[in-house]
Amino acid sequence: MEKDVRRFSVYFILLINILFNQCSDKQNTAPKAKKISLQTSLVDYSSNHKQKLSEYNFYKGELADLIPNENVFPYTLNTPLFTNYAFKKRFIFLPRGKKMTYKSEAVFDFEEGTIIAKNFYYPKDFRITEGEKKIIETRLLIREKDVWTPLNYVWNDEQNEAFLNFIGQKTEVSWIDHNGTAQKINYHVPNNNQCKNCHINGKEITPIGPTAAQLNGKFKTLSEHITQLEFFAQHNRLEGLPPNQLIPQFAVWDDPHTGSLEERAKAYLDINCAHCHQPKGSAKNSGLDLRFTQIDLRKRGVFKPPVAAGKGSGNLEYSIVPGHPEQSILLYRIDNTEPGIMMPEIGRSINHNEGVDLISEYIKNLTLVGSD
Repeated sequence: MEKDVRRFSVYFILLINILFNQCSDKQNTAPKAKKISLQTSLVDYSSNHKQKLSEYNFYKGELADLIPNENVFPYTLNTPLFTNYAFKKRFIFLPRGKKMTYKSEAVFDFEEGTIIAKNFYYPKDFRITEGEKKIIETRLLIREKDVWTPLNYVWNDEQNEAFLNFIGQKTEVSWIDHNGTAQKINYHVPNNNQCKNCHINGKEITPIGPTAAQLNGKFKTLSEHITQLEFFAQHNRLEGLPPNQLIPQFAVWDDPHTGSLEERAKAYLDINCAHCHQPKGSAKNSGLDLRFTQIDLRKRGVFKPPVAAGKGSGNLEYSIVPGHPEQSILLYRIDNTEPGIMMPEIGRSINHNEGVDLISEYIKNLTLVGSD
């Protein structure tokens, strides 16, 4: 009898968490035809992971200063994911003697014990990026037992600690933008299942950003004279690095000096959309493949009809209509904040106006001859 009561209690807790997740994140639910569900529990009750971010000892001094400790390396991406205008500080913890292995297209290979950390924060004034700031969350990907485990830590108001969080959280954030205008949003910290949904690749969880094309660039925090990839190779933390001319490189989405309009738009779509919209992603059923390396125009969306018509498509016929952004489902969805329509469906509650302008201009100038 006592055993039955304990079993019922566990099932009841799981049911409450699932119902809470479905209700609180209803606004982020995409049309069923666009996604595949993950058959994973929201909370791992058997987890022995650290409850506080400080327990990892990633940073020295004051935790909120994010000054990396030994074997913790900062890095950046040429074109990062948009998350409600949040700033991000990224780090890779490589245990002593551990390395990354170069891959030309896919995410690098990482050895056991590697931890990738991404800190989301807002400067009080965007015009003073290194001034006072508020850190919202720190997302971790931990390489253990040959799999990646996503964990999320939410910072307290005192900014002296972040605590393990499985169910997500909403918090109000305000800042002064680059034009001196006050801005305020409700920031959504994702729950554990949402993290997994974005990082799923086939049947495995994988990182998204650390690729050759994204890391191939200089980052003055590491060195002002050599690229990040060269830095890691010279410090015996990256093996298999080929000659520079053989390494791909993404353009910086908002810097015309780094690439053409098409190159910048495709890099933007790759990081913001392709983790789901690719053959092994959670939106593979859509048939849309927005990886930078995809050269098939129809798979990229050109004159491709949607899998499911209706609200998500805006009653438009094709994902991309060259020369007509106003007729393209792709632009309709990224220029929208309505639940069930907006894309990406997780990670933003406001439009990325500059990104919308880039994709609109890209579609407007897209022609079937000589594109891609």
